[in-house]
Amino acid sequence: MDAGLTGRLIDALYGEAMLLADEARSWFDAHSREVREQLPPLAQIGLSCEALKVTTRLMHVIAWLFDRRAVARGELESGVVRFPPAALAGVADGDADILAQLPFEALTLIEASRDLYERVSRLAGGIEQAAAAESPARGLFQRLEDAF
Repeated sequence: MDAGLTGRLIDALYGEAMLLADEARSWFDAHSREVREQLPPLAQIGLSCEALKVTTRLMHVIAWLFDRRAVARGELESGVVRFPPAALAGVADGDADILAQLPFEALTLIEASRDLYERVSRLAGGIEQAAAAESPARGLFQRLEDAF
């Protein structure tokens, strides 16, 4: 991927992640209490767990994208990233029976967070594979250039 495209893509995903995080926070703060009271006890716990999973997914995505934005802007070297691609290992999906009891708005936020998380994970995996596929000889030449 070319550096300009990567920078634009990272910025777009970062903006999407921040917007989704704000929407999720806003909905769960404003509506989860009243919705929770209308749900059976197990679904109440499920809603709380799903809210935490949405937050976890989004915070992982935001942290990874924040590092990649710094790399794309030249503010951080790619070998110095604080949140490596492997940190996007995954967040467990919720129980289908409990999810079926949750309101549409909550399900929409859950699905949006999963979708964004999966897209960023694929991007992170592609970057990691590209870095691993780099020629060992080129790496040696680069180290020699850096040394002299």
